[in-house]
Amino acid sequence: MTIDYEKEYDNHARVPENPAIAARRVRDAAAYRAAARKAELGLSYGPSPRQIIDLFAAGAEAPLAMFIHGGGWRALDPSSFSHMAAGPNAHGVTVAVVGYDLCPQVTVAAIIEQMRAASLFLWRKFRKRIFVYGHSAGAHLAACLLATDWTALAPEAPADLVPAIYAASGIYDMTPLTKTKQYQVLGLDEQSARAVSPLFWPVPAGRALDAVVGTLETSEFLRQTRSIVETWRRGNVQTRYGEIAGANHFTVVDQLAEAGSAMTGRVVALARQAAAAAR
Repeated sequence: MTIDYEKEYDNHARVPENPAIAARRVRDAAAYRAAARKAELGLSYGPSPRQIIDLFAAGAEAPLAMFIHGGGWRALDPSSFSHMAAGPNAHGVTVAVVGYDLCPQVTVAAIIEQMRAASLFLWRKFRKRIFVYGHSAGAHLAACLLATDWTALAPEAPADLVPAIYAASGIYDMTPLTKTKQYQVLGLDEQSARAVSPLFWPVPAGRALDAVVGTLETSEFLRQTRSIVETWRRGNVQTRYGEIAGANHFTVVDQLAEAGSAMTGRVVALARQAAAAAR
C-alpha cells in the first residue's frame, strides 16, 4: 500500500480547528505564567535569544522536570506552554519549560545539541537528574536526550542525567519527512534524517520511555509511537505505550495542565522515579 506521507504528517490540515486550539493554549499559558509565584522567566542557557528556560519552581527538594514544546522544529516558543508545568507543579515537581532555535536558521542536529546544553545547564544549577517530557518535535528531542551519552559531553554529569522521558505524539524516524514538501525546510536528506532519528540510536539499558499518541492521529503517528516502544524495549529500555482517547495531535497533552489527570499522575511518577535514581 502506498503511503501519502504529505497527508500523514500534515496535522494542520487534519485538524482545521487548530488555530482556536492554539489561541486557547496561548491564553492558558499566559494566565499560568502570570499567576506563578516562583517563576524565573527567560533564564539563558546559550548564546541566542531563543535559548531560554522558563522555570516554575516547586521547592528545594522537588524533583526536576523539563518540558520541550513542539512546532515541527520550525515554530513556537516556551511562552505558549507555561501551563504544561501546572499539573506537575501541583504535585511538587519543578518544571523547566525550554526554548530553542528553529529551522531553517539552524539544523535539527543543532537543536538536539541545544537541548543537551539546556539539560547540562539545569544539572549545573540544581545537581539533579532530569525527567524530560515533550510534545511532537519536543517528543523527538526528549527521546534524543534519553539516548545521549552524557559522560562523553560532560564528565562531571551522571551517565543517566536523563533517566526517564514521557513522549507525546513524536516522530522518531525522521526519514519519512524527506518525502514531504512541508518539511523541506528542515534541510534533511535520507542520510541526515537517519542520523537525527533516535529510533536508530542505542539506548543504555534501564532507562525508561513512556510514549503516547492520540487516538485521532494519523496511522503514521500511531506507527511511529509503537515503533519506538517496541524497538527500544528490545534494547532493555523500560517502555510503555499509550493512546489518549479522543485526542488529536494538538490536544494530546492538554491533560498536563490538570493536577488530577491520569497523564499528570504518570508524569509525576516518572519525575519522582528519575529523582530517586540519584539516591
